[in-house]
Amino acid sequence: MDLSFSPEERRFREEVQAFVATHLPEDVRRKVLGHQRLDRDDYVRWHRALQAKGWGAPAWPKAFGGAAWNAVQRVIFEVECGKAGAPRLLPFGLTMIGPVLMEFGSLEQQQRFLPRIPGVEDFWCQGYSEPGAGSDLASLKTRAVRKGDNYIVNGQKVWTTMAHWADWIFCLVRTDPQAKQQQGISMLLIDMKSPGVTVRPITTLDGGNDVNETWFEDVVVPVENLVGEENKGWTYAKYLLGHERTGIANIGHCHRELAQIKLYAREAHDAGGRPLLDDPRTRDKIILIEMDLMALEMLLLRLAAQGEGRPGPEASIVKIRGSELQQELARLQLELAGPHAWPYDPAWLEPGANQPVSGPAWASPAAATYFDMRKTTIYGGSTEVQKNIIAKMMLRF
Repeated sequence: MDLSFSPEERRFREEVQAFVATHLPEDVRRKVLGHQRLDRDDYVRWHRALQAKGWGAPAWPKAFGGAAWNAVQRVIFEVECGKAGAPRLLPFGLTMIGPVLMEFGSLEQQQRFLPRIPGVEDFWCQGYSEPGAGSDLASLKTRAVRKGDNYIVNGQKVWTTMAHWADWIFCLVRTDPQAKQQQGISMLLIDMKSPGVTVRPITTLDGGNDVNETWFEDVVVPVENLVGEENKGWTYAKYLLGHERTGIANIGHCHRELAQIKLYAREAHDAGGRPLLDDPRTRDKIILIEMDLMALEMLLLRLAAQGEGRPGPEASIVKIRGSELQQELARLQLELAGPHAWPYDPAWLEPGANQPVSGPAWASPAAATYFDMRKTTIYGGSTEVQKNIIAKMMLRF
């Protein structure tokens, strides 16, 4: 196995660098590098710039309008976009419901929904977790009852990220309450504008409202919006989660945050006026975290070198290390900011907001980033769940 880039891959990296440098909107780049909040339009503009280039769906086959990049190209693309300050591509359509529809959806669903995903003509969100069904997802209770040509849906979902912007939600529902937990679940595509759908914000530790609770009260969903077969939704859910967990590593974000940390360590000074980067302990921490990031990237490239295919238990390894690394990067940023990260005001993250009068501008979002990264070891399946998957499928315990 050769993990060095080929001449073609190096040329591809240069092409990505040049495109991002000329097509990423400058105001979006500043928000991302400044850890400020993005709005719906920021994501849409970046997606549509990529779509105009033919890069809107990097992993999709050409038959579905994708770029058909191999896994190595996708890693290169994510790293270079992350370093340059591009927003992460919205995963809900591209890497979650899109692959599910390609594999299990009807021809009508593929023709109706897939062409609208790369350019975010439809904004998607995910309806999986519930108040009593998070890591134990099979305990979900949102109910869908078949009545003629429709399902009537009642229940509640939580942690529906970006549901306040979404046009559609792919939702796990219980269609057979008498069956064993996993065997009575189906997947429905629900129009968020349907009567009876209510989205309520959940304020997270950083003061943001990007996650929500979503309520369904007698929501009418046409039968043609059932994905695959009734009561087979658990199969589709596992397939989707494999794709989601691989993406949670967020390798581009990690590269960007490491570069920011090195910059902060040069700008920040200790009580004696010396740059923090001159402190051996600070340098050690940066070097160790960079080694971890290199190891994660090598793991992704190693998986890429093994060929394409459905995500397996390796996705759980990537998810664990990627989410932990994001937390470690946020913790080190907070440490470098020191007292300038306190007190924290969520208003500082809004575009155009006045920064605090004392301390460097980069320090003001440090606490928010640290708070927000607490969630990474939970979403997409908690670290404990991922370790169970690894033990069962790889170690055979």
